[in-house]
Amino acid sequence: MNEDMSGPRFFDEADGNVDLLRSRKIAILGYGNQGRAQALNLRDSGIAVTIGLRKNSPSIQQVRKDGLKPDGLAEAVRFSDLVMILVPDEVQGVLFRDVIRAELQPETAIGFSHGFALRFGRVSPPTDVDVVLVAPKGPGSALRSNYLRGGGLPALVAVENDATGDALAVALAYAGGIGCLRCGVMETSAAMEAEADLFGEQSVLCGGISALAEAAFETLVDAGYPPELAYIECVQEIKAMVDRMFELGPEEMWEGASGTARYGGLTRGPVLIASEFRARLRSILEDIRSGRFADEWLERAGRKDFRWEELRPRGRPIDRAGRSVRNQLKWRSPEVDL
Repeated sequence: MNEDMSGPRFFDEADGNVDLLRSRKIAILGYGNQGRAQALNLRDSGIAVTIGLRKNSPSIQQVRKDGLKPDGLAEAVRFSDLVMILVPDEVQGVLFRDVIRAELQPETAIGFSHGFALRFGRVSPPTDVDVVLVAPKGPGSALRSNYLRGGGLPALVAVENDATGDALAVALAYAGGIGCLRCGVMETSAAMEAEADLFGEQSVLCGGISALAEAAFETLVDAGYPPELAYIECVQEIKAMVDRMFELGPEEMWEGASGTARYGGLTRGPVLIASEFRARLRSILEDIRSGRFADEWLERAGRKDFRWEELRPRGRPIDRAGRSVRNQLKWRSPEVDL
């Protein structure tokens, strides 16, 4: 564990006792991106796990195929010592209100992998249960593939309520069971994780990168460059630089660029990310912290007629160019069997 008390605490494998979970009944509610990956990693770490699903869920067959036990949502909660709520953010509030709350037993624990429902008041747990957060910093596919390679993903952990005195130990044991302690985890709060995670997604990971890449692609195409060339230069090459930044940090990323690229990036990047752009970043963060984004998303997600095509139609020019490039250039890495 990091002993520098001036900053957040960091934990590694020496701090988590996975054996703590082997004597407990663990339930995972939901079997999507995170649910399946976490369940399989726990299983391979020697921890028995039950998957709580709604009746007639299409995931039941996959659960059985994976050699795990499916159960009803209420039953899974009722007979478990630790319940990880890994259904989508937009349904956690209703599920907790209608099913989970009544089935929770005193001095058990509930856990989340995203602080959204806690931060924005969609879930209000009782005071007699432990409430923890174990948030892998990456998609479930990466959590699983890295685990199979002997590695893991970094994660954030938090204790929101410690009814038993063991909440942090349970959170760290769980982080160890899914492989995150192999990389290390950092302590935070559900509120900070939720706000920072949403901001990172919107400003960089899902919003900023894709919007910047598409705008740059369109600029080249509008100027007469072939779409395939524009795609290679503005989309395909992102991976090499992001991988280097991930492994070595922003400072060392520049060492992997040519002198020309380094000079152009250092002089033109600040032109793009100017004061107006920073003001928009602050506005995005304020929407998150105020709860406006959460209200907007849950209202939209609750519409029966909501379709993602409202926000981004399929078959845009950048998508067609990407398919053409991928069909011709075999740049994709081999997939790991999940």
